[in-house]
Amino acid sequence: MFNASLAQDVWKDPGKNVSFIVLALNRQDLTDEQEQVANFADMSQAIIRSMRIRKPEAGLQVAIGFSNQAWDYLFPNAKKPQELETYQTLTGAEYSMPASDGDIFLHIRASEEAVVYEIVRQFMKLLAPVTTVIDETKGFRYLEGRAIIGFIDGTEAPAPEDAADYAIIGDEDSDFINGSYAFAQKWQHDMAFWENLSVEHQEKAVGRHKFDDMELDDDDKLENAHNVASKLEIDGEEQKIIRMNVPFSDPAMDYTGTYFIGYARHWQVTKQMLEQMLEKSDFLLTFSTLLSGQLFFIPSRDTLADIADGNFFN
Repeated sequence: MFNASLAQDVWKDPGKNVSFIVLALNRQDLTDEQEQVANFADMSQAIIRSMRIRKPEAGLQVAIGFSNQAWDYLFPNAKKPQELETYQTLTGAEYSMPASDGDIFLHIRASEEAVVYEIVRQFMKLLAPVTTVIDETKGFRYLEGRAIIGFIDGTEAPAPEDAADYAIIGDEDSDFINGSYAFAQKWQHDMAFWENLSVEHQEKAVGRHKFDDMELDDDDKLENAHNVASKLEIDGEEQKIIRMNVPFSDPAMDYTGTYFIGYARHWQVTKQMLEQMLEKSDFLLTFSTLLSGQLFFIPSRDTLADIADGNFFN
């Protein structure tokens, strides 16, 4: 059975100030890159502990992950998490969810931006010699915890006391127990299109009331309402993952969107949700451009320690 205390921060709240970073390994000197990654696996945990002593009130939370391609490169002779694969572009009748590159994933959040900054600064001192930045996205908590489109976010996510069971790998993959699968996806929204819709139309498109967050009756929703398209049932049982929809924006540049991060015990559950959103042409896709899509494995803290000790390089 999993032990949530040994997992990274994959089921906690989205945070007030957030940084998502995707890095590519330089692939120039395998031995050097393995040494640097091992050092990072070790030092990153000390950096986190130190910051939690320095600013305990900041609520620092961190998740570090590796893609399938990074795993094959760094740990060619090691076992692999059962469901870890290279994410491939998913395509529906009208829309697609593109795949993008990425080897190392960092998800850092805290109540103070200075704490996020300092963690990123120290992490990158360790990683910069062997990686190149593909993307850095700074997110924030919008008013009342709403998504950037104005609706309360997270209502249908598992309650905190139940969340770990949906996010953390258990005995079904005993070599990687307490790990998790993270799917990262960056959406850019056409906010002018969305804001020109009536509130009633927006509510039908999301499936909930905008002000009080009450769910609409099924007959009042659009057939491709977001909470219809994204609700996955298998054999009559609803499947859940830990969803975090984090707003990002450069408003003066008219560049606004949502960084979606989904943590799951089973990647196949997340994948089927994405496929269903495409099958039903989720309304959110009508005014959004998807900029990225990557799957990462988030090792347990014990597995990170094994990486730090070089046990995965043999």
